[in-house]
Amino acid sequence: MTANQMTAVLRGGGDLATGVAQKLWRAGFTLVILELPYPTTVRRSVALSSAMTEGVALVEDLTARRISDPSECLALWGKGEIPVLADPLCDTLSYLRPIFLVDATVAKRNLGTSRDMAPVTVALGPGFTAPTDVDVVVETMRGHDLGRLITEGEALPNTGAPGEIGGKTTERVVFAPQDGVITHRHKIGDLVSQGETIFFIDDTPIPSPIDGTLRGLIAKMAQVSKGLKCADVDPRPGARANCFSISDKARCLGGSVLEACLYLGRQKGIL
Repeated sequence: MTANQMTAVLRGGGDLATGVAQKLWRAGFTLVILELPYPTTVRRSVALSSAMTEGVALVEDLTARRISDPSECLALWGKGEIPVLADPLCDTLSYLRPIFLVDATVAKRNLGTSRDMAPVTVALGPGFTAPTDVDVVVETMRGHDLGRLITEGEALPNTGAPGEIGGKTTERVVFAPQDGVITHRHKIGDLVSQGETIFFIDDTPIPSPIDGTLRGLIAKMAQVSKGLKCADVDPRPGARANCFSISDKARCLGGSVLEACLYLGRQKGIL
């Protein structure tokens, strides 16, 4: 089932992937998002992956809805909505038959994406080599090359350090100190103080590392493992509005993916 020559599948529906989805959707692409059954997205308020746990996700001008079978895509496309399907292994590609496939999981490694998945393949960040794994790799490291299209080679390696916000990097991010199940004390957008409990893992209270606005928080009842990123605190004054809008980085990467799809589509005679 190929809807048209602009059908694109996105692996992943996190906050960066949502920036990609918006650019493609606004440009007329027909989209499907393939996600984990229980996504571990932290910036849930600006991530279409939230449809997996909430049923529906609304981010700016986008509406995404969870489906249980790829045959439901046509009905949602007709309503101007984006289907989100639990299919981390991309088993439905043989049915969907996309023209474009974008690996937007930003997992820092290749989870199985290959060039034979679609006529045009694009991947975000490290873990991929072009043109071996995909046609184009998009640089995700902040700096001069953010959003650059790489047709030969790899993106810069993962540093392991979060990007700087308000002068803070690793200090603003909360990683799970143990395995367990998440329950919330606060919600995204809340002001929190350093040391204040923002969520629990089982019975263990997890404090905010700094003063600021809770920018991201993994879904309640999520089963987490030690070391998993669970929350993100923005130290900048007046940052609450930013919790509910697509980030500058996500918009930049979205524009780069749109460029890559149009460029490769024309180069391969698809568009």
